[in-house]
Order: sequence, then C-alpha cells, then structure tokens
Amino acid sequence: MKVAVLGAGAIGAYVGAALHRAGADVHLIARGPHLAAMRQHGVRVRSPRGDFTARPHATDDPAEVGPVDYVFLGLKANAYAACGPLIEPLLHGTTAVVAAQNGIPWWYFHRHGGPYDGHRVESVDPDGAVSVVLAPERAVGCVVYAATELEGPGCVRHLEGTRFSIGEPDRSLSARCLAFSEAMRAGGLKCPVEPGLRDDIWLKLLGNISFNPISALARATMRQMCLHGGTRKVIEIMMTETLAVAEALGCEVGVSIERRLAGAERVGDHRTSTLQDLERGKPLELDVLLAAVVELAEITGVEVPTLRTVHAISDLLALRSAA
Repeated sequence: MKVAVLGAGAIGAYVGAALHRAGADVHLIARGPHLAAMRQHGVRVRSPRGDFTARPHATDDPAEVGPVDYVFLGLKANAYAACGPLIEPLLHGTTAVVAAQNGIPWWYFHRHGGPYDGHRVESVDPDGAVSVVLAPERAVGCVVYAATELEGPGCVRHLEGTRFSIGEPDRSLSARCLAFSEAMRAGGLKCPVEPGLRDDIWLKLLGNISFNPISALARATMRQMCLHGGTRKVIEIMMTETLAVAEALGCEVGVSIERRLAGAERVGDHRTSTLQDLERGKPLELDVLLAAVVELAEITGVEVPTLRTVHAISDLLALRSAA
C-alpha cells in the first residue's frame, strides 16, 4: 500500500508515522523547518501510549512521490480548492482521498440518496471549486477523534485518542475502506469503517460548531467557556439548533448535550484550533463548521437564530483577521 500524506502537520505526521510503522510505503508532504526536521530525524512521536520514531520519506514535491493508492489529506478544508497542483501528481485512476477534516465535507450529499442527493453545499464547495480538484468519487470520509500538536519541528505530541472513523459516502463497506482500516489498525490506531459516518460527522461537529467560534470571539479555553454561565448557555443553544438540522437530514448523534458539555469541561484549559489559528494569524476554518450548517438549515427549513448570530459575528472576525 502506497500512501501520501498531503499536509503532514500534527495529525498527518502522526498518521503517517503509524502507517509507516505498520509497513506501508508512506510519503509525507510538508514544508519549512518541519520538513527539514522530518528528513533529518524522522517523525518523533511523544505519546502516553509509548514514544516512537518513524522514518518515512518526506518531501515538498509531490511529483517526487508519484501516484499512490491513498492520499491522506491533512490540509485545512479552506485550502482544498487551491491544492490541485499538489494533489494531481499523486493521483491515478483509483486513488482514494481520505479527507481528515472537521465540519461538513464537500462530498456530504454525494451518493446520499433522498431529496438532497447530489446537492452542492456552497459554503464548502463554492461554485464546485473543491469538487473539480477533489472528485467526490475519490472521497473517503474521515472523522478524527485523536488530539495531537506539533511540539516542535518533526516532533508530534499525541495527547489523547487514537480513533479515526472512516466511511464511504454511499455507506458501503468498500474494499478500499477495509484495506485502509486494516493498515491503520496495524499501526496501532483505531479505524472503524462506519456505514453511518455522517452521524459521526455531526457528533464531532456538535462541539466544533459551538466551542470553536466562541473560543475565538472570547479568547477562552474549553474549561473557561463551560464554567461561564453565559457562554455555556449560548453553547447549549447552538448545540440544540445543530441537532435539529442533523435530525432534519436523518442523522442521529446519540449523545446528550449535557454529556458533550461535561466532556468538554474535562478537557480543561485547551485552546481550540480556531483560537490557535487566530493567535497565529492563520485563516479561520469557520465555513465548514458554521456557515455550512446555516446553509443546511436553509434548505431543510430549520430555524437557527443563534447559529446565524454567531456566524455573522465570527465571519466578521475572520475577515478582519485575514486583512
């Protein structure tokens, strides 16, 4: 199995190191000091499950890698439309793209069935710009439950969780999903193939859609948001509205809002990825988390006044931070 990790940051390098340890032919695509460190020292993983070092091939030139069986996409979703020159050298006729993204993916209604089958979510696939680069037929969905961070160039700190749920848009147990799952499990990760992966998408989104924008607006950690009565109530309302949209699309999350909040509070003083991006001057990945759900509320007729309000304010924040 030949795998390219496009966007080998904290999550991508962690997955690449695990797959390499399992015997896959892995190629990490990165840049800058992080790439230089991985070339010199390999990927150093620091984890409560045991430290290890893996030495897969690392490069900044996808043409040096050539076509692969799987591309594990570790880029932020707002970079997908522009990644054509990077991903095209990695593709052959049956290359699968395992997209490890938060929020609503560009392929969401591909082979969905029902009245919305084939519908394009404009917020995440404007004018089909992402689908042109990443054909939905190649997509394997991936919901990441692992938490990692770059402790330094070439060094990944694994904090918790090893689960990477994957699934086909058409809900089938495909050979390509089963083979990738087996390789991930051989590398020490959990990788269930979920026919109902969209349920997992909404479960993860329940936290991202609320905590991420509020954390950026308030400059607050998970614990701080949960302990402050006002923000906790806003987050509860946002989660309630999000569940209503999910249910209108036939998805069941299966976790209560109170349990989700309790879990977030236990995380402690963790800064969400959106807050970290804001602090580092990076683009905020809010379209797939918030704008997309507001758009889905429109087509399903669900009232989401609080989501609309938070979206309006956080969208202005994103525009100002990008200026």
